[in-house]
Amino acid sequence: MRQETIHIPSLEALPEAARKFMSMMGDYTVFTFNGDMGAGKTTFISALSAALGVDPEEANSPSFAIVNEYRSDTTAELIYHFDLYRLESLEEAMDIGFEDYLDSGALCLVEWPGVVADILPDDTVAVDVRLNDDNSRTLTVTLPE
Repeated sequence: MRQETIHIPSLEALPEAARKFMSMMGDYTVFTFNGDMGAGKTTFISALSAALGVDPEEANSPSFAIVNEYRSDTTAELIYHFDLYRLESLEEAMDIGFEDYLDSGALCLVEWPGVVADILPDDTVAVDVRLNDDNSRTLTVTLPE
């Protein structure tokens, strides 16, 4: 495994951070985002989605819907954005067809992945989002090798 870090000093730096993250994505399709409530997971995923060609008005938190589907305006790539915070069991994830999403080949961006940890693919990229004392954020990206 290889780790990379991305420092995000302010909201204005999000587009640049998203582009840097995109350069690390390679052929990986499943990305998990861990971090405390309010750390900036959804905000970063929204910036990443915009960088990938999704209308910024569309990319928002799927907290109540559990999953949002986006399509890139530039590549027509399908992107699934999950917020699994409200799920209490793996069975609930299976009921929404979570495995089918993982197997779809589409880009899957998963917030609060703990409940599905046992079924994530071996090549899942883990992203830890940390809020720093100065209100900047640090992303620690763990890439499988």
